Amino acid sequence: MSVDSLFTQPGLYGVTGALAIGIGVYGLIVRPHLVRKIIAVNMVGSGVFLLFGAVADRAAPGPGGDPVPHAMIITGIVVALSATALAATLTLRLSRETGRTALPPEPEDPAVQDKES
Repeated sequence: MSVDSLFTQPGLYGVTGALAIGIGVYGLIVRPHLVRKIIAVNMVGSGVFLLFGAVADRAAPGPGGDPVPHAMIITGIVVALSATALAATLTLRLSRETGRTALPPEPEDPAVQDKES
């Protein structure tokens, strides 16, 4: 893959999509706050949509590219919106029930501590 192919429209979409996926996965792993985890999942989804669009444009060059992947992207956006609404509702419910919006830290496993000693 040459540097010139990165500066085409599908190449920039692909690089931006990969970067969005990386940022989303990092946020999903590192952040314990549930709202930030929802945002991170949306970042991963947006990155996947960008990558899928880039692949669709490369597969069928021309105006608009292949319409089937674009239809799948639109469907994915609707599903992602619904999943985000459900996750936000569950987070609000958890906040009302427990008074916190972050996941509790995982308890230490005694078997792991014995092996380390």
